[in-house]
Amino acid sequence: MSIRSDPLDRLQIPDGTTVEEHDLVAKGDVVVGGQSTVEFGVRGRNVYAGERVRFGGDIEADGECRLDVWCDVGGNVLVGGDAYLGERVHVAGQLIVSGDLDIGDDVDIEDGFEANGWIVIRNPMPTIVFLFVYLSQLLRLGRDEDAEEVVDEFLTDDREHEPVLVPRGARVSDDAWQVSTPAQVGADCRLHGNLRAESIDVGRGTELFGSLRAKGDITVAPDAVIHGDVTTRGGDVTIAEDAHVRGDVACENLDLHDDAEVDGAIRARGAMNITREPADDDAAADAADDADAGTGTDAAADDPAARSDDPARAIETVAPSVGPREVPDDTTPAVRRATDPDDGVSGANDLTPAIRRVDDGEESSADDAAADADDTDDGDGDDADDPGYSTSAPEPATNGHGLSNAIAEAEKR
Repeated sequence: MSIRSDPLDRLQIPDGTTVEEHDLVAKGDVVVGGQSTVEFGVRGRNVYAGERVRFGGDIEADGECRLDVWCDVGGNVLVGGDAYLGERVHVAGQLIVSGDLDIGDDVDIEDGFEANGWIVIRNPMPTIVFLFVYLSQLLRLGRDEDAEEVVDEFLTDDREHEPVLVPRGARVSDDAWQVSTPAQVGADCRLHGNLRAESIDVGRGTELFGSLRAKGDITVAPDAVIHGDVTTRGGDVTIAEDAHVRGDVACENLDLHDDAEVDGAIRARGAMNITREPADDDAAADAADDADAGTGTDAAADDPAARSDDPARAIETVAPSVGPREVPDDTTPAVRRATDPDDGVSGANDLTPAIRRVDDGEESSADDAAADADDTDDGDGDDADDPGYSTSAPEPATNGHGLSNAIAEAEKR
């Protein structure tokens, strides 16, 4: 079993990496595997390149720059720290080093070089060998604290930014990024060229001016924009929400979000799923459950629908301090049937119809009624003040045209 781990087993583009005017600009380190080709320049904190790596532009390193044997740089090399150049390295431009310069045999620098520190012309010692020898000397001298500081500086993985990793045998240019390993592109990147890899994972908010092609799966994160096709030979494609693909999509199985956009044609040999985000439905259901759980005056006051739908709750909400009005038990209905007996109400059985038919045998009854009317007169001539007095039918004895006179005239005839 191999105990070695290859850090260059994938193409890794960290967050915030951009390609500006034919230069790859990274916030952290740039590590390029052996026998690779980078057809544009590189800017980063530290730049490390393996054997036979070719750069098509300038190299700008804020820290140190280490180029292995047979490397070829098509422009200038500007280093803010120390520079290490192996034998037979070719620099088409000028070499400017702010620190020490350690170069090997048969190094070709066409426009000359400048260094502010020590200049040593020999084959540079490999980094791991140099670190081992340096630590051995510090421990032999009894400087344990210095050795611990060196270990913390070189061996700890406490980086502010992840490095750009280009695997061995890769080809990177404005036209295409071709690797034989998986590719991982971070968030908020801006790249040019078609990306070809074993599998591809594009981060959130990344904009790629090219197409994606892989043998395996391809994942496009939310808010990413792909100015080209997304094609996989035998893998699946996942396009998240708010992602935009300005070309065609061809895959085995497709998982497409409902809020994603695909301008071209979609060809899936297997299943195609369109997913929707259930967050809004769950939030509405939770809000309804919370509204149902809230009871009492406070819940009703906070819910306008409860105040409008339930009159009792509306009254209770508007005037919570006023209680319900007490209703006495001996109430009398406002409307009742006249035929129903009611002992509690006086005169309920003495109801007389306003108009009735008069027969011959009822003359005496009419006379008795006239006599009763005379008895109720108190003699003061103020009968109009009596509540029972009615002005709609005058008394028969006073007008001469009453019902009694009509009956008497009929009998005489």
